[in-house]
Amino acid sequence: MWTQLSHIIIKYRLQLVILLGVITLVLGFFAKDVEMSYDFSKTVPVSDPDMVYFQQFKETFGEDGNVVALGIQDDRIYTPENFTKLKTLVDELHDVEFVNDVLSLPGIIQLRKNEEETKFEVEVIFKKIPDNQHDLDSLIQLAKNQKFFSDRLLNEENGAMMILVSLDKQIINSSRRLEVTQQIIDLGENFEKDSGIDLRFAGLPFVRSVVSGRVANELKIFLLLSVLVTGLIMLLFFRSWDAVVFPMIIIAVVVVWVMGTIVLFGYKITILTGLIPPLIVVIGIPNSVYLLNKYHQEFQLHGNKIKAISRIIRKIGLVTLVTNFTTAIGFLVLLATDITILREFGIIAGINIMATFCVSIILIPAVFSWMPSPTPKQMRHLKFKGLDSALGFLDIVVHRYRPMVYAVSGAVLILSVVGMFKLRAVSYVVDDLPEDSPIKIDLAFFEENFSGVMPLEVVVDTHKRRGVIDLKKLKVIDEFEQFLSSQDAISQPLSLVSFVKGTRQAFYNNNPERYDLPTNNRERSFLLRYLDKEADSTGLFTAFVDSSMQKMRISMQVADIGSTEMDKLLNEVVYPKIDTLFEGTDMDVKVTGTTPLFIKGNKFLIDNLRLSLFLAFIAIALIMGILFANARMILISMIPNMIPLLLTAGLMGYFHIPLKPSTALIFSIAFGISVDDSIHFLAKYRQELFANDFFVPYAISKSLRETGASMMYTSIILFFGFVIFTFSDFGGTVALGILTSTTLLVAMVTNLILLPSLLMTFDDGKRKRNFHPIIEQYDSDEFYTEGEDEEIDLQQLKVKPADEGEEGSNINEDQVK
Repeated sequence: MWTQLSHIIIKYRLQLVILLGVITLVLGFFAKDVEMSYDFSKTVPVSDPDMVYFQQFKETFGEDGNVVALGIQDDRIYTPENFTKLKTLVDELHDVEFVNDVLSLPGIIQLRKNEEETKFEVEVIFKKIPDNQHDLDSLIQLAKNQKFFSDRLLNEENGAMMILVSLDKQIINSSRRLEVTQQIIDLGENFEKDSGIDLRFAGLPFVRSVVSGRVANELKIFLLLSVLVTGLIMLLFFRSWDAVVFPMIIIAVVVVWVMGTIVLFGYKITILTGLIPPLIVVIGIPNSVYLLNKYHQEFQLHGNKIKAISRIIRKIGLVTLVTNFTTAIGFLVLLATDITILREFGIIAGINIMATFCVSIILIPAVFSWMPSPTPKQMRHLKFKGLDSALGFLDIVVHRYRPMVYAVSGAVLILSVVGMFKLRAVSYVVDDLPEDSPIKIDLAFFEENFSGVMPLEVVVDTHKRRGVIDLKKLKVIDEFEQFLSSQDAISQPLSLVSFVKGTRQAFYNNNPERYDLPTNNRERSFLLRYLDKEADSTGLFTAFVDSSMQKMRISMQVADIGSTEMDKLLNEVVYPKIDTLFEGTDMDVKVTGTTPLFIKGNKFLIDNLRLSLFLAFIAIALIMGILFANARMILISMIPNMIPLLLTAGLMGYFHIPLKPSTALIFSIAFGISVDDSIHFLAKYRQELFANDFFVPYAISKSLRETGASMMYTSIILFFGFVIFTFSDFGGTVALGILTSTTLLVAMVTNLILLPSLLMTFDDGKRKRNFHPIIEQYDSDEFYTEGEDEEIDLQQLKVKPADEGEEGSNINEDQVK
């Protein structure tokens, strides 16, 4: 098969290159329409009961994560001059397109009782900002007396205040969110310059906008860095620009394919799919390394360029296909998950890793068949003394110091397992950003002064029409709200209860001491005459009560305390209180909202990534079984690749790196990549066994020296390729870079030392000469003859004669033979 394939590729190389060009142009046409994803809520399956309930909640009450918060803590804000500037900022925020409402101290209103029409009338407190401090202080005190607003906007202890900007839900998951958020930031920065007072920014729309912008920027930066780093390493290895430029062309082609397939599948660029182009650069380059290294080795043997090109296809075509497939499996197993963002990442990465193989196996032979023959300088890397010395040292270690190898491996394994027990799974809504980033600092301000800004919702279902205005039910709900507000991590709740209290205060001439629920049904009935008319004009019931007044919403903010503490808060504090308070009533109470759904989504991610690692292990073990048809080889090949994963998990435990989606992703990816070295080594080892009368020590030495160089080259490229992710602004991406590069480096060492040591100890070298598993198509002269090379002749190759003086373009029969 591979012999025929090599003939087809060489014979029709021009047509195949043109075909690749056409495919690239088509996918490039689609790639121009690639878009960023602004929806961060894909981590919980749409069929999950909690997600279904949350979607129903949004249909009834609207979006919960649509508020941008601006914070101020500066006594100078309460002077007439600066308060006027604050009022101007609030008015400008009102005028921003897609801003629904702005709640702020300068915008606080009070309700006036109109006894003649039996209704409340809205009165603006700050119609005009006074120019003297005494009058301003009086108005500020009047605003503070409006408990419905002031309890949520002001911190009475230190004077900190908050401005809440509500955005239209139609832009929350669109690119317009970035524009609106940037307008808010610009207005805030203008206020800071004008007043000299610092503003703090927080809220999910703000965080998501910042993250989306940084993802887009990092996509470009990491793509450039990955190209520069891998290109430089290739240049150092091969000492030839040809060996750098053409592999980079391959990568450029596949990157275009990545963007095109994202559009064709109807996907958008997420924080995960944004990593695929630089990953393709890092993962795809080893194909070129193995192909070029083998090309130079073959050419050095006989000096025939076309024969060397033909042989790299037939000799390592299969093993390169298999190694790409095992790498792709590390991504494709994500299709077994129920998480949309993981499935998209897995299918796009898996498909394009296989596409990288197809492009490489066509372009490398085609291009270098047209290029001049390699010079001695370009092949100097084959006799690199430093590399030869390193491989010689490893050979000695494997043959003479195996007990020490096993002792060190055992010690590493024990320490890794101990570290694994220290590993903890925890994630945050605002995760992966540096602790000293402005977002984290501002978020800490809101958590310290207002118990956070992350949305948390509770829905109370009375199972009765107009049940939410039943006084007994309202008193139970009020007790529950007071309990919630007593928790340090939860802000003052906002609900129909708050509004009823506010209307009672307004009914008694805005006496703040009257901010409470009606004390009896008579008072309740009297207030309802006002409340029913007021509900129509304020739209309160639309936001906090359903149309039948059967269900009501309790909205609050919560600190970003992490998944572990959030679980404790909900399951050990909130739900037990719900069970106690609402037992015996006909009311059902359920917690929902973006924050608990996000935390649950991360749990889903981690659980699904664990499953994907298990599936990758099974799939790759099956592939090894098919390739080698030897159970002992499967076990031996898995051990050197499991130890690096266990070591990484142990290091995460020792250094308190939490298991979260970005770090859990490492294991299946790294396993799929690291096992490639094992396949290359074992394939060469089997071939050397047949060539050397099944003498294991000599076969090990030959395999180490011939495949060790390529294994080192590719591992070094992968190491530095993943290290570039440490320059990310996202902690998860940094962890992905550090831990993956460490895992792959350790995997290189275990595959070069532990794997041959295990073979020396446990493999007797005996093989059936008449049994040939698939892997023997790798690098074995036993299964094809020199006559097969002669099939590539002038009748098969339609080559245009070269111009006079052009080197390397004339192919004659003597050259092929």
